[in-house]
Amino acid sequence: MAQQVEQLRADGVHKEVLREGTGPLPDFRDGTKATFHYRTLRCGDEETPLDDSRARGKPMELIAGKKFKLPVWEAALRTMRPGERARFRCDAKHVVLYPLVSKSLRNIAAGKDPLEGQRHCCSIAQLHKHYSLGYPDLDELQKNPQPLIFDIEVLKVEAPGSYQQDPWAMTDEEKLQAVPLIHKEGNELYWQGKVQEAAAKYYDAIACLKNLQMKEQPGSPDWIELDQKITPLLLNYCQCKLQCEEYYEVLDHCSSILNKYEDNVKAYFKRGKAHAAVWNVAEAQADFAKVLALDPSLGRVVSKELRSLEARLREKDAEDKIRFKGIFSQ
Repeated sequence: MAQQVEQLRADGVHKEVLREGTGPLPDFRDGTKATFHYRTLRCGDEETPLDDSRARGKPMELIAGKKFKLPVWEAALRTMRPGERARFRCDAKHVVLYPLVSKSLRNIAAGKDPLEGQRHCCSIAQLHKHYSLGYPDLDELQKNPQPLIFDIEVLKVEAPGSYQQDPWAMTDEEKLQAVPLIHKEGNELYWQGKVQEAAAKYYDAIACLKNLQMKEQPGSPDWIELDQKITPLLLNYCQCKLQCEEYYEVLDHCSSILNKYEDNVKAYFKRGKAHAAVWNVAEAQADFAKVLALDPSLGRVVSKELRSLEARLREKDAEDKIRFKGIFSQ
């Protein structure tokens, strides 16, 4: 390890151990997965923080040999044992792409597309396009590259084949192969009553397909084929969100489906339930009417939903009368 640290130092990466790790140094062959927390700081007296994985509540995961955009992280991790915490001061040449990496990680933490704005040109080309990354601190860093400090704590290191890969780390072929398995896992969790966990599985499967879809021309046969695989997963995700009472997310997703597939009965039904839950009475009735028009066999189910909505309306009206009576009698 001493030789690796010396090689890093010669290349402009200076390591300072803050806490020793335990066990032997992992061999970190291709496919090894490191899970770690990181904190990115500007160099200088104040060491202004840029990013902190602990603040986001989720550690970073890096798989060796996957050509991560920030090779210095992999080089640093190769010198660390599980449990170790160290600071790495990196010359500017090693962190030129950090603004793009940081933007992707921030987007993921915010539930956005990690590839937003990065689909049609390479990373180096993006650096010379002079467009905003959407974060002023990253715009400044992109405009004026400077050395950075990475405070890294290794939580665990897993050998190849001993863990399930996250979708972002898969190849295109691995994504396609994984989707049916992830879908099945989601279904099993749902029927076990683990709705939140099921939603996370459906989300992962959707993310795999969305990532592949981004590489296709919108409206092309391959794009449509992928979209038709996404739709049932998205509907399952919406079912979970209905049970979690996250109705506005259901409205958004079902409307996006119906903008493309006007005869999707399940999307109308789930959107109708979400409208009813947030007191959009006319919209709920319209969606349920559409369900009946497309599939009359669902009459009993729709009637039950409409009766439930009417009962809630009567209850609400009664509560409102009591409330307003109290106001006007004062």
